[in-house]
Amino acid sequence: MSALSVALPRRRRTLEVRVSPYAYVAPFFLLFCAFGLFPLLFTAWVSLHDWTLTSDEHAFVGLDNFGTLLSDGYFWNAAFNTLSIGVVSTVPQLLLAIWLAHLLNRPLRWQTFFRISLLLPNVTSVVAVVVIFSQLFGRDYGLINWVLSWFGVGSIDWAAGTATSHLALSTMIMWRWTGYNALIFLAAMQAVPRELYEAATIDGASGFTQLRKITLPMIRPTIVFVVIVSTIGAMQIIAEPLLYGASSGGGGGIASGGPDRQFQTLALFVYEQGFTKFDFGYASAASWVMFLFVAVVAGINYALTRRMR
Repeated sequence: MSALSVALPRRRRTLEVRVSPYAYVAPFFLLFCAFGLFPLLFTAWVSLHDWTLTSDEHAFVGLDNFGTLLSDGYFWNAAFNTLSIGVVSTVPQLLLAIWLAHLLNRPLRWQTFFRISLLLPNVTSVVAVVVIFSQLFGRDYGLINWVLSWFGVGSIDWAAGTATSHLALSTMIMWRWTGYNALIFLAAMQAVPRELYEAATIDGASGFTQLRKITLPMIRPTIVFVVIVSTIGAMQIIAEPLLYGASSGGGGGIASGGPDRQFQTLALFVYEQGFTKFDFGYASAASWVMFLFVAVVAGINYALTRRMR
């Protein structure tokens, strides 16, 4: 056997070892470039033009769309609504998710049943969720107002006010995502050594003390991940306010977030500009500013959670 015939298979195996990892991950990067990177760059290009469907010519306007956007009161109203709904829905949701995960991490009867039940709200259609909660928060015949009437509280028009509509939408979001995040926390808690809990129990530590002193420090990387993902999701809320506006029948169009834009979010503002007014240049500029907001808020959350002790 010649030296060449021995060297060729060896080189082929070396080439396969070096190239095969890139071939395995190539489909993801190809899909990302086609459906992620290209739309992002094209949106940036469109934002620099007066790009509408009513005209065949798209004049280059530079940063004029961004300048108009930063002085648009409707845009800042949508930014405030997004931040308000995001905070009201995310903070209680994550605290409740950690508490549920801590309870399910203990030995319980029908443990599998309870864990599966946590996913049911997440797999339920968002349309069904909004329709049901719109009925619960109804002004005249809603269950929430009926219960509040026991305590002398009059009928509340939940969709009409800023604070009340934010509370109603936050409740929908919490109901859908609390169980999902609880399962992520539970998976992290399962990796915590049981010996730590046994030693803490022998020392007389209560369940809350074990949660605070053992569980939370051990699952800190998971908490950072969930907080960042939840923050990004909260900044992109669109389905709930869009469907809530249609279900409540408050007027003003489903994309306006109520007649006074009291629950219009940033994503809903972009939808209104792009697919109601067909001003793609202005909508693209709003999308990029929204992207910067998401990056800043996610960065702040990352810095804060990394400093937890």
